[in-house]
Amino acid sequence: MSNSIKKLIQSGKTALGIEFGSTRIKAILVDENNNPIASGSHEWENRLENGIWTYTLDDIWTGVRHCYQEMAVDVKNKYGVALTTIGAIGFSAMMHGYMVFDKEGKLLVPFRTWRNNNAAPAADKLTELFRYHIPARWSVAHLYQAILNGEEHVKDIDFQTTLEGYVHWKLTGKKVIGIGEASGMFPIDIKTGKYNPVMLKQFNELVDGKVPFKIEDILPEILVAGQEAGRLTEEGAKLLDPSGNLHAGIPFCPPEGDAGTGMVATNSVKKRTGNVSAGTSVFAMIVLEKELSKVHPEIDLVTTPVGDLVGMVHCNNCTSDINQWVDVFGDFARLIGVNMSKAELFNALYVESESGDKDCGGLLAYNYFSNEHITQVDAGRPMFVRTSESKFNLANLFRAHLFSALGALKVGCDIMLKDEGVKLDAITGHGGLFKTPHVGQSYLAAAINAPVTVMKTAGEGGAWGIAILANYVVTKEEGESLADYLDHKVFAGQEGVTLAPDPDDVAGFDEFAKRYVKGLPIVRKAVECMD
Repeated sequence: MSNSIKKLIQSGKTALGIEFGSTRIKAILVDENNNPIASGSHEWENRLENGIWTYTLDDIWTGVRHCYQEMAVDVKNKYGVALTTIGAIGFSAMMHGYMVFDKEGKLLVPFRTWRNNNAAPAADKLTELFRYHIPARWSVAHLYQAILNGEEHVKDIDFQTTLEGYVHWKLTGKKVIGIGEASGMFPIDIKTGKYNPVMLKQFNELVDGKVPFKIEDILPEILVAGQEAGRLTEEGAKLLDPSGNLHAGIPFCPPEGDAGTGMVATNSVKKRTGNVSAGTSVFAMIVLEKELSKVHPEIDLVTTPVGDLVGMVHCNNCTSDINQWVDVFGDFARLIGVNMSKAELFNALYVESESGDKDCGGLLAYNYFSNEHITQVDAGRPMFVRTSESKFNLANLFRAHLFSALGALKVGCDIMLKDEGVKLDAITGHGGLFKTPHVGQSYLAAAINAPVTVMKTAGEGGAWGIAILANYVVTKEEGESLADYLDHKVFAGQEGVTLAPDPDDVAGFDEFAKRYVKGLPIVRKAVECMD
């Protein structure tokens, strides 16, 4: 087996996917059948500077080079060969945000990530203008907010892109973006797969005389899954792999956001399918059969990597607060002389939560490490609340935190599934919340009252998804759709576990959700009272 993989690597019958997550950059190398054969990673953290969540350019390039190097070392150790060529490469990243450059390619202001809510006033104005929901994290909202603020750099903008679009541009020279990520930069016309021309005109009229450009001239070109999006340049090869081993000329797929790669990694690109990605943030994506009846501020309209309409509920917070609670219990374990790995701690505490009361015993938690637009909470204030009558024990404590991780998501999903009557045949979960078998999966099933499937590949996440999109460029057959490619060449025979919702868990989650919504004024008040 090792020798056959070695030959695949040497002949370039592989694909590489690299994804910039919020806390980790991950690289996955796959074979021609999309099986992971090597990986690498790099831990990183965003920083709050001058009130803005950001990563520096040095963070980006140090991280991606280290991640690539780890993957290349993994190849060397496993197969005894230096990595010199790859069949295709793809980059993905946390969605949207704000990266703007001048004519010389200089970054004009520090990268503003999706976590920033400072563009909310602009987003509200654009939503009203377009009659189309524009979230505060979308690129156009950040751009318009900078214009409203009268920021000096705006006059020098020549190009606006996202994190993965930036890395792709530097490695290939191409200013392009995948349609899924493009739909979070500026609204898309589903019929043409281009930026919505009516809204482009409206935006240009809105900012006429305030900027020296038309917005369509600074946005990247839109490409769809399966199109070649450029090739690795000599300069790009040295940037990614300073050792000089990697050769130029490797084709790239369109760079996509983590929402699009999540759909691919869970085989959720067909209509009436969906997925929930649960890590630092959590979002649900459901591929729609038709447009929603009205604008909902809780639901974003984006697209699949091939351009089909998707209803998205995106919440800024999921596991960050839980991670810190687990760290506290780890501190206690060390204090009493017990050595437990992070994975052991998570498993023990997650499993213990299953023995808690169905409604968490009256406990209430808010996992708001940062702001949460769906519930109108303007800043991060993680909270745990109980009455003197609440059943306060370890199982209920962790059950409440896990329910809280899905609390805001449930608020948005109920609008789509209950109010709009959106049909959902299958939903797949992926991301860190599902690493402990059964627990997160059963709670998600209770939250949305629908069966949830977790594949064995769930832990691979978006890096695997973008590797598949890279492979699709070079291995698809003539006329083969992405949905067919995934069905026949990626997920055929894949093992997965499907859990139907337990009626008692559904009732318990509904009870918790009522308490969660009723208690929101508490956390909003904390924003006022705690600086």
